[in-house]
Amino acid sequence: MSKWIDIAALEDIPKRGARVVKTAQGCVAVFRTASDEVFALNNSCPHKGGPLAEGIVHGASVTCPLHNWVFSLETGLAQGADEGQVGTYPARVAGGRIELDAAFLAARSAA
Repeated sequence: MSKWIDIAALEDIPKRGARVVKTAQGCVAVFRTASDEVFALNNSCPHKGGPLAEGIVHGASVTCPLHNWVFSLETGLAQGADEGQVGTYPARVAGGRIELDAAFLAARSAA
């Protein structure tokens, strides 16, 4: 059974925005779409290390602010001609609060 970490209220992240959440296992970029879906990814673009939380959220994608690489918020895969992937983390909204899967975060930090 997963243990979930409460990280913020959904309203703490603007629609089509993101925040960096510092956990004991490291920093995670948490995104909110226009339809109130939440996704969590590694914050660093594999291309040049751009801060994805500062990118533009459109649909279920984010565009890196440094070189315009576009990543799926659902899979972490680069879209279009670019190749690469960023790690994703299970995230959910429960009772208006955003939660991340603690066991998955721990497993990622150990990898």
